[in-house]
Formats: sequence, C-alpha cells, structure tokens
Amino acid sequence: MSGGAALLDRLGDRFAGLRGRLTPDAAMDRITWFRAGGTADLLFQPADEADLAAFLKALPADVPLTVVGIGSNLLVREAGIRGVVVRLSAKGFGEAEAVSGTRIRAGASTPDKRVAQVALDAGIGGFHFYHGIPGSIGGALRMNAGANGVETRERVVEVRALDRQGDLHVLDNAAMGYAYRHSAAPQDLIFTAALFEGSPADREDIRRAMDKVQQHRETVQPIREKTGGSTFKNPPGTSAWKEIDKAGCRGLVIGGAQISPMHCNFMINTGNATGYDLEFLGETVRARVLETSGIRLEWEIRRIGEFRPGHAVQPFLGQLL
Repeated sequence: MSGGAALLDRLGDRFAGLRGRLTPDAAMDRITWFRAGGTADLLFQPADEADLAAFLKALPADVPLTVVGIGSNLLVREAGIRGVVVRLSAKGFGEAEAVSGTRIRAGASTPDKRVAQVALDAGIGGFHFYHGIPGSIGGALRMNAGANGVETRERVVEVRALDRQGDLHVLDNAAMGYAYRHSAAPQDLIFTAALFEGSPADREDIRRAMDKVQQHRETVQPIREKTGGSTFKNPPGTSAWKEIDKAGCRGLVIGGAQISPMHCNFMINTGNATGYDLEFLGETVRARVLETSGIRLEWEIRRIGEFRPGHAVQPFLGQLL
C-alpha cells in the first residue's frame, strides 16, 4: 500500500463533507516551477477558507502538515513529503479586487502579477514591484517578498490566517514581524488573504513603472527557464550574485542543474535535474562562496521533503562549518 493510500485508510471518514480535492501520492514535480521532486502522501486543495478550516479541525495533530503556494520558490526533495500538503486553489483563494481608492484585497494564491494588474486598473500606486515577482501573495506575505526597492511589508494592512486547529486569526502589520525576506508570524499559520494599501496614482505612471520592471527581468533574469527565482538572500552590504560570480560559479553544472550564466543567483533545471542535483548545486555554491568571501549565503528557496537514502545533502557540503 502506498503512503497516500495508507494515510487515507487511517483517516477513514474524517473528511466526509469536504468540498475540496484530496489527491493521494501527488506528484510534486507537476507543481514546482523547477519541475523536480518526489510525491506527497496526500495533497489537499480546499474549496475556500471555510473548507480549509473544516479540514484542519478534522486532521489529527500527529499527521505532518506542509503548506505550499504555486511552487515558484520551492524545491521538493526526491523521497517526497510525508503527511499532508495543502495547496490553496486558485478558484477559492486566487481573487484580487480593489475595495477602495487605495486598498486591495487579495487571496493567498493570487499571483503577485495579478495584484499589480488590479492596482493598475484601479489607479492605485505602489504595487508595480509585484509585476516582477514570480510567486503568489501567500509566499510574499511569508517571506516579505520585494523587488525594485519596495517590500511587501510596506503595503500590508492586515492578514487573515488559520492555525493548525482551524481557528481564524487576523494579524495587523506589526503582528507580522517583518524583516528582510522574513516574517516572524507563527509558522503554523496558513495565510488565506490579505488587505493591502497603496496610494492614488496616474495609470500611465503605474504602467511605465511596470514596464520598467518587466524590461529589467527580461534583460537580466532567465525567466523562460525552469527556475525557482532568486536562490539566496542578499547578504548585508553586497549582492548574492556578485559573491557567487566572484567564487567562479557562474554557469556551474551538477547533473541536470545549472547556475544560470545570465544571472548567477538563479538555478535552472536544464531538462532532467533532480531535487538532489539542485540542492547539491546550491550547497556547492554556498561552500565556494564561504571559502572565497567568508560569507554564509542563506537560502531564499524553500527546500522541503525527505532525501532519498544515500542522497542527503549537507549544508555547505558538510565542510567549512
């Protein structure tokens, strides 16, 4: 019996009445933008916030729970993910709308680019930076996503979230505990929606700002490759790509994974990369940068799941610790 079938058998009729979709042994390589990774025992895509709350209340506390977004900044290891993976559906959590002349409400699975477009249509300034971020609002809230000198924390008014028991929480900006590429909000919270605030702006000015963001991305980033976006956070006082380049890692290849020759803070799947290839490449880069510059790069890409036996990847390759 597979892991997913065994888990469903154990859970029995706990989930009777749910409106969302339950998929056993779900292939995560179909979800991640890297197009690599093992399977999840059970994937749940809730119909809406109430459906997710009912699911969480029914889920036993000892069953591991992992939450993923649209898969843009995610690396899944080859042996897959035990327990349940929750992925918020586009239908139930993917809408965005202007609710006033300066405010936008968006579901957690709404693509960042969609929020930028809603802001443009409504003449709300301050959201052009989302046009260049390949992710969803849930991830942006969790990691304080930013680009072009603007961060998510500058726009957040409040965030709706469910805890592991299915209870609702509404967090204001201060409660999110924002720092660079980080939120101090409890890790067990599942963000479902957020309210943002910008300022009135001329639509042509907004459009020009968005066009500038798009032009920059197309010029310097490998946006047409199978990539997970920025691999490492920028260290204080420098840029990750500069340190990677200095360490001689531009274009470095391990298996089917490569550091992009165009922008060396991007890893790409050249066609047949495994989760092991990608993570081993990333840790090789970290080890070389540490040796060259004394800087310990921090992953920006989220790595989840279990290693295949005999294929564990140690931080910095287990060296220079």
